[in-house]
Amino acid sequence: MNNPIPYGRQNITEEDIQTVVETLKSDYLTQGPRIAEFEEAFANYVGSNYAVAVSNGTAALHLCAMALNVQEGDKVITTPITFAASANCVRYCGGEIVFLDINPETYLLDIKKVRELLEASPNGTYKGIIPVDFSGRAVDLEAFRKLADEYDLWIIEDSCHAPGGFFNDSKNQKQFCGNGNFADLAIYSFHPVKHIASGEGGMITTNDEKLYEKLLQLRTHGIVKDENKYKNTPAFASGLSDTQFSILDSQDYPEWYMEMQDLGYNYRLTDFQAALGTSQLKRADEGIEKRRALAAKYQEAFENKDFIKGQSGVIEGHAYHLYILEVENRLGLYNYLREHKIFAQIHYIPCHLMPYYRDLGWQEGDLPLAEQYYKNCISLPMFPTLNEAEQEFVIEKINSFYEDQ
Repeated sequence: MNNPIPYGRQNITEEDIQTVVETLKSDYLTQGPRIAEFEEAFANYVGSNYAVAVSNGTAALHLCAMALNVQEGDKVITTPITFAASANCVRYCGGEIVFLDINPETYLLDIKKVRELLEASPNGTYKGIIPVDFSGRAVDLEAFRKLADEYDLWIIEDSCHAPGGFFNDSKNQKQFCGNGNFADLAIYSFHPVKHIASGEGGMITTNDEKLYEKLLQLRTHGIVKDENKYKNTPAFASGLSDTQFSILDSQDYPEWYMEMQDLGYNYRLTDFQAALGTSQLKRADEGIEKRRALAAKYQEAFENKDFIKGQSGVIEGHAYHLYILEVENRLGLYNYLREHKIFAQIHYIPCHLMPYYRDLGWQEGDLPLAEQYYKNCISLPMFPTLNEAEQEFVIEKINSFYEDQ
């Protein structure tokens, strides 16, 4: 195999390119109509009432924490097996992250551990939960919502790995990740290795109109441009005294006027990124079906192998951003694959053992299941344009490595 095989890769078609070119030739490069178009299409895709496009997934998490009014000292629960941004967003607002262990069968935040912690703590100790649809496997948010309601907690669903993923609820109805039926807010990333690539970019979905309006404000410096919400008077806005303004026939605010009412950020997405995202979204279902076919082949290839300690498997509703093996001699396999230009990846170093969080008091042994998972996990190439020969080559090299042990 001459060409390197990464663990993830974007798929840019001629239609994608033409869509971006058309936008580059239009009147708007940012803050134009492509943003709303992408937001509406994405909300329809996941089944939510509202969607807010932002500059990246980390910005999406930060704005969610801000919209939910995370403050100094607020305690929020999340998983250690995630990208650091899932936890960092709380720290940006001065809050405290509490990591809890994973379910070793699903690799997701263990709801039993969450319940045990809440039952052992005084009411009001914790403010929210950030469950992560890690690798594309959907969290059972119906169960988390029930628990959160018992303790008056909000939920941010980190769905960066799972657009198009779903779980079946207690009525056997499909609940798509980010549809807003159980989480207060959900977030996505459009980094090139994700299902939908726009270079960089992110999205927040919600069914809560007040949170939606707050997010729109925070996304653009905390600025409001709506005369029904202004706090200063029309006279002030016009630059006139009350006496001068009173003799005018109009009582309107001038067209240029706007107000910064909160400390927000510039977390906007560009129009050409939104155009690319909208174009990519049209192929999202096709991409997921290919990912699921790749997963089925991996599952069959490694089932009952002695060197396998666990694997993602074939799970209904799984969106398969990643396909994970837990193996013996992970470091040896990783290096061997790289020698053959197969660039597998490790997802993730447990967040609580990053030096930043160690400095806050976390240490080895705190979350033994997550730590054991990390010692064995490896993410295999998983992207829609991975062809049959490339996947066979990956499987062959993994088998040959262990046959030679």
